[in-house]
Amino acid sequence: MEQQTQILVVDDDPALRELLERYLGEQGFAVSAVPDGTAMDEHLARENADLIVLDLMLPGEDGLNIAQRLRGNCDIPILMLSARGEEVDRIVGLEVGADDYLPKPFNPRELLARIRAILRRRQHEPAPDTSRTDSVRHSFGPYDLDLTTRELARGGETIALTNGEFALLKIFVEHPNRVLSRDALVDRLKGYERSPYDRSIDVRVTRLRRKIEADPAAPVYIRTVWGEGYRFTPGGS
Repeated sequence: MEQQTQILVVDDDPALRELLERYLGEQGFAVSAVPDGTAMDEHLARENADLIVLDLMLPGEDGLNIAQRLRGNCDIPILMLSARGEEVDRIVGLEVGADDYLPKPFNPRELLARIRAILRRRQHEPAPDTSRTDSVRHSFGPYDLDLTTRELARGGETIALTNGEFALLKIFVEHPNRVLSRDALVDRLKGYERSPYDRSIDVRVTRLRRKIEADPAAPVYIRTVWGEGYRFTPGGS
């Protein structure tokens, strides 16, 4: 029997928790729901989660802090919810590590579509290729990327990358000093499925910048070319 996908809802609204438990459960997911970050930590210490639906406005530790903390410890995809739908809130949510952002109130069917889109992207991220024995390396700034072992290192210290982050960085280092549009990046990601809710390219870029840029707000390696896409500059100048 196929194992159910585990969804964890973190929201302080008991009516919404009950609604999502019932609705997502009817769609074939195994759903748990908790009211705050402390209860979330206790749940994750006991059980796994394949995706977290996380409210922004929570008592105690808020959703932004929780998302940022989770990103430092694990790679569970996060769909952030908030009654505040301003653009700045959505951008901040994505920058701290959320995979998508949905303002309240929302249609449960849209939530379901976004959850499925995130899970499809994760399933289609390329798996490591261990068949090659020759080492292919690319260096930029103080970093060394080994495409065979899929390791990024700086000064002998390994920097952890998710499969999606590695796949995107590999494209950048193989196409230096070229402007790559978001569509071009999607086309080069094998097995990648487009979605009308897709912001994962921007999310991956944000995460890569947090790992390789001295100042992610003023990047020197992965630069935004407004209206066109991104350009990778190995020299950092």
